[in-house]
Amino acid sequence: MYALADCNNFFASCERVFRPELNGKPVIVLSNNDGCAIARSNEAKALGIKMGDPYFKIKPIIERNNVAVFSSNFALYGDMSARVQEVLRGFAPSVEVYSIDEAFLDLTGMEADFDALAKTISRECRRLTAIPVSVGISPTKTLAKIASKLCKKYPKLQGGCFMYRPQDIEKVLRTFPVEDVWGIGRRSFKKLADMGVKTAWDYCQLQETTVRKLFNLPGFRTWKELMGIPCIEFEDMIEPKQSICISRSFAHEVTTLQEFTEQIATFASRATAKLRAQNTLATEMAVFAMTNRFKESLPQTSGGLYTVFPDGAADYRTIVTSAIKTARSLFRPGFGYKKAGVVFTKIIPAEGASASIWADTDTMERDENLSKVLDTIHKSFGNGALLWGAQGDGQFHMAQEHRSPHYTTLWSDIPKVTVK
Repeated sequence: MYALADCNNFFASCERVFRPELNGKPVIVLSNNDGCAIARSNEAKALGIKMGDPYFKIKPIIERNNVAVFSSNFALYGDMSARVQEVLRGFAPSVEVYSIDEAFLDLTGMEADFDALAKTISRECRRLTAIPVSVGISPTKTLAKIASKLCKKYPKLQGGCFMYRPQDIEKVLRTFPVEDVWGIGRRSFKKLADMGVKTAWDYCQLQETTVRKLFNLPGFRTWKELMGIPCIEFEDMIEPKQSICISRSFAHEVTTLQEFTEQIATFASRATAKLRAQNTLATEMAVFAMTNRFKESLPQTSGGLYTVFPDGAADYRTIVTSAIKTARSLFRPGFGYKKAGVVFTKIIPAEGASASIWADTDTMERDENLSKVLDTIHKSFGNGALLWGAQGDGQFHMAQEHRSPHYTTLWSDIPKVTVK
């Protein structure tokens, strides 16, 4: 058996934890630079606010209905996610964190009243973190995700659903939209729509040869999982990413070389931290930038430049220095840059990697030791506690007019309780 724990309207729920007066009221969370809606409470959804709606377009709805608006507060969301995951680890020997608001639990070999277990997990997450969590348990990971969705649709399930009997699974799949099935992407959905496949049950009725031919191995695995045959492995350890990208849209157009290089240096430093966290090396790095394409009256440009690290690199000095050098070559005076980023590609495992005979091993060892010190500082005091001089203040300067306090990650923002 597998369980899928899915935090309900996660970003909006995190904001409500410290603003309980917002329970039952419409809440939305905006993307970087307060661009568009990326999270909505059920009440906000009922008003017709859709995922991705631009903020400026939905302002009339917000003002008419007194919708609570928040800028993204990822420090808060990440910490609340870690708290939920800690609760989940108390119920299963293995937990696979699928995303910031979802995690699978491997219940293989456990003997329990799984319906009661699902409800208990949901109840304990709510009690210990104040985050509402829907828990679905089923013989496969794909069915467990469907079961968790049922919890959101039917409050009488009390946050937990155990779906295992063939007749119950069939009943659910006969009405479950195929586009909402985990693993069915947009391209697959278009093919299925052309074939008249509308529900998950319709998908199950396709011939195996048809599924293999049209949807390859991923689609075949989903097909089998819907029929209760586990074939998507449980990953207790997350596979290293094959590419890492840190990019942001700026709150204002960047027009000076100094500010441009400061931003690129910050992106490079943060990308390096991610690279090191998974014990890998980058053999290629791209730095890219573009102007604001929505301001057609302004001069427009875009482009990117590559840097190659023949032996692979994962130390801060090498990568940040190279990123700054590339940024200086990329920058063009007279243009206002709106977005930029750093991308690592062709990532290889650090373990077993060897330097060429021409490499300066003494310098490499010194740089690695320095990087380890920085890792320790970042782990103890958070990213940005210590910066390279070229990073300036290390801030992205994003528009965040509605950001809530860092309730759980900054001493200055911890709520104060006064006893009278």
